Amino acid sequence: MVSTKNIGIIAFIALVLTACTAIKKETPVQETNISAAKLKQSLTEKGFQIFDYVDEKTKDTVLMQEYFIAFLKKGPNRNQSKTEADSLQKLHLAHLGRMYELGFADISGPFGDDGEIRGITIYNVPTIKIADSLANIDPMVKSGRLQIEIHSWWAAKGFGLR
Repeated sequence: MVSTKNIGIIAFIALVLTACTAIKKETPVQETNISAAKLKQSLTEKGFQIFDYVDEKTKDTVLMQEYFIAFLKKGPNRNQSKTEADSLQKLHLAHLGRMYELGFADISGPFGDDGEIRGITIYNVPTIKIADSLANIDPMVKSGRLQIEIHSWWAAKGFGLR
């Protein structure tokens, strides 16, 4: 026998699944096959620095874009308690996740040693000023536990890590 409680649970699950399906149907699919000319125009209009060249071997046109690498280095204030450092780490990871979700950062991660440079973030923004501003609102940087050093870096647009 089906109880009223079970009917309520089943109705709730059906409602959630229906809502998820509706959201999925309404979410626009991002166009991935735009022409190189449109991509160049779009990037230029947004203020990105770009150039292209023809690869002699493949004869493909390679579009290069300027990105900004933020080196996250040990900061002057590293005497936080374990509880405070753990809290800052959670806030730091949330900040990096938000930068990725908003499309400002393409990749972030720590280095595998305990050196002065703790990690990097690659910012996909038009200017070093924007990258610097975004990097400096990181709670770890604001607390002084990390400090930022940013460099311009050019990479082929659309090439992934292997």
